[in-house]
Amino acid sequence: MSDVRTGQEQPGEVVVREPPDQGMTDRRRGFLATGLALLAICVALFLVWQTASSLLIIFAGVLFAAFLDAAARALALIIPLNRVWRLTFVLLLFSTMVGLGLAWGGGKLPQQTRILLEVMDVQFDILQQRLLTYGVDLLGPESGRDFAQWLLSDQGRFFSHAQLVLGRASSFLTGVLVIAFLGILFAFDPTSHRESLVMLAKPSYRARIRAVMNEMGNVLRLWFVGQLIRITLMTLCVWVALYLIGLPGPFVLGLQAGLSNFVPYLGPILAAIPIALVAMPLGASLLIWAVVIYTIIQSIEGYVIGPLIQRQAVEIPPAWTLVAIVLLGATLGVMGIALAMPLVAVGRVAIIRFYVEDYLGDNSGRMSNKGPSQMGAP
Repeated sequence: MSDVRTGQEQPGEVVVREPPDQGMTDRRRGFLATGLALLAICVALFLVWQTASSLLIIFAGVLFAAFLDAAARALALIIPLNRVWRLTFVLLLFSTMVGLGLAWGGGKLPQQTRILLEVMDVQFDILQQRLLTYGVDLLGPESGRDFAQWLLSDQGRFFSHAQLVLGRASSFLTGVLVIAFLGILFAFDPTSHRESLVMLAKPSYRARIRAVMNEMGNVLRLWFVGQLIRITLMTLCVWVALYLIGLPGPFVLGLQAGLSNFVPYLGPILAAIPIALVAMPLGASLLIWAVVIYTIIQSIEGYVIGPLIQRQAVEIPPAWTLVAIVLLGATLGVMGIALAMPLVAVGRVAIIRFYVEDYLGDNSGRMSNKGPSQMGAP
């Protein structure tokens, strides 16, 4: 038999030829791997969707841990103790402040809330009288003046509302306790919690993931501290301003105006509605003063103070922030609205670091807050 050689094969050279079906087998394996990856992604997205509320509570716990870490870091300049003792001092100080606030608010808030309800009752009466001139009986002839009687007229409806309120209150308190305990656990031992996630990646990529997680913690810490400063300033300014012009319930109105800063752009607009409703029955001049003063305070906070505080933490175009608020609010409710901004902030870090820089290889759009700090936060 003659040995037929193909090409420029040299004598003695061993030629290894692939089986005819090897390429087809490799393609089938590639398709199978792609299909399994897509299936895993779909299952992961489905699980995230089903457990979204629980994941938001966990994320809120991480956010609270970032706040505790920030406070402990600030105390490092004053108290020369190790991190555990500084965190313990922060927790004791925070618990004391919350206790004093609840004790003080327990005496003030019910009284101011009663005053606000009386003002609303008067306003409903005025609205009823004006609508009667057009032949519209809004609340009925027997319950136009007594708001409490209108609520208690249907006892079945009242008790069903009471059960709903109690159920939501218990769920709220349970969520607050879970967030607080998660934040404390994450803050006291951040390294082990972080490493338990880092170890799931390839060893060659663990340093990168660790650095990005540290940067996310840095962003959360800066955002939360900035929000606390903004809420405190807004509450004090609105409280004092409304007190000086003689509006009822100034502290409650100032507190809701300050808390509205958790929802950018939309929150301050919604916070103006209770102020206008309370001032409306007290005269046109007081209504104009209240709205103008609130607008001035909110404009200074929103266009001057807020950007100065938050520019080192979050740099997101306003349109994307509104899109995130609308989408998360529609799908996840109040928790989604409250946590939309920090979620977008950490999501931006992950997209830029992992996708833009690592996958696409584009390092031209680096973020301004350089590098992760060695905070060890979760």
